Amino acid sequence: MHNRSYSYIVLLLMVFMPSYATAQEMESIPIVKPIDHIVAIVNEDVITRQELNEAIKVAIDRLQLQGMQLPDQHVLQNQVLESIVTKRVQLQSAKEVGLSVGESEVDETVQRIAQENKLSLPEFYAVLEKDGISFNKFREEIRDEMIMARLKEREVKHQVNVTEGEVDNFLRTQETSAVGNDEYRLSHILILVTENMNSSQMEQRSERAKMALAKLKEGVEFSQVAAEFSDAADASKGGIIDWRPIDQMGPKFAELLESLQPGDLTQIVQSPSGFHIFKLLGRRTQEAPTVIIDQTHPRHILIKINELTSENDAKLKINQLKERLDRGENFEELAKLYSEDSSAASGGDLGWLSPGDTVAAFEQAMNALQPGQISEPVQSQFGWHIIQVLERRSQDVSLDRRRQAARQAIRTRKADVVVQEWLRQLRDQAYVELRLDDEQ
Repeated sequence: MHNRSYSYIVLLLMVFMPSYATAQEMESIPIVKPIDHIVAIVNEDVITRQELNEAIKVAIDRLQLQGMQLPDQHVLQNQVLESIVTKRVQLQSAKEVGLSVGESEVDETVQRIAQENKLSLPEFYAVLEKDGISFNKFREEIRDEMIMARLKEREVKHQVNVTEGEVDNFLRTQETSAVGNDEYRLSHILILVTENMNSSQMEQRSERAKMALAKLKEGVEFSQVAAEFSDAADASKGGIIDWRPIDQMGPKFAELLESLQPGDLTQIVQSPSGFHIFKLLGRRTQEAPTVIIDQTHPRHILIKINELTSENDAKLKINQLKERLDRGENFEELAKLYSEDSSAASGGDLGWLSPGDTVAAFEQAMNALQPGQISEPVQSQFGWHIIQVLERRSQDVSLDRRRQAARQAIRTRKADVVVQEWLRQLRDQAYVELRLDDEQ
């Protein structure tokens, strides 16, 4: 029975209890206190003690699994509650802008998680049940994470841009840097600062960072200090930054971390987002691989299916074009005259394609052709195609991949700053009332 219902029944029994009960009898009746109540209000939403307790249990299990010392109970409770508040304001913001995730998308993600753990879905359900996790609750957690990821990506997309010049500079710096392609595993503490803080507030933030560093030097576990002092979202998880290319950390941090040995602490490092303290947990070298892929140079004729052209009409038209090609008519000329694709002007030429550049139905048919061979009509989500493979080659795309990796590293670095500031603004704009003190 639900705790609130139970408390309500006990209250009714007390109200309607016969008035002739003696004082001694009354003393023998236990006073039942409600065990679930509100510990925080976030705008028009609430967080209950039961929700908080469940989240604390998850945090403790995670820290123990990582072999980390648990922080003080009061500190952990406050840290976990703040993380729930941050999550709640994100989900509320997503709802306001109409962001949602469909059932099929959640299904696909759960399926992928099971596959990554080399489990069938029934086996995965069994593991969750053994760990005391409701499958429905797990699905909702996955949905929430997907929504928050999309919300963050939406914010990043609006604010983060990477130019080709930045990519060029990044690669030049990487070539001359002693850091190379190393990846680092770190623990970190972040004491946030904002642009509108005055000198007194900045000094208070600086002193907080100094207190955290002093505790670390005294030998207090990093996870415990992170939980107590860090403003980062991963504070309750021990402040762990899992393996990340050093070039995603920025030149200032890269230079600082390069000289550290595993177990070493940095001094306090200031950046636009705040004061940082890092501990190096591990380093590994990642050699830049040579990437050679098979590419295909095709051309095609496309007849689309739309409100003006039915599937039967499109199929009839593509079959007629195939017959003309079989009679020896010129592919390029027919594509220019009849193809309903932007490539029509160039005779249907699609240039060099890499694996994954086209939809599966097109790619499968294309891969089955020899150079010079023309396919039978092929249907895809875009309509009906006739495909001809002109030539194939093996291509070294290492530079393209390096540029892609550089672009992603720059984007990640910029996104970290944008997301931190955006989360802070979301939190500041929300009405949040914490009621933990009411439990005392």
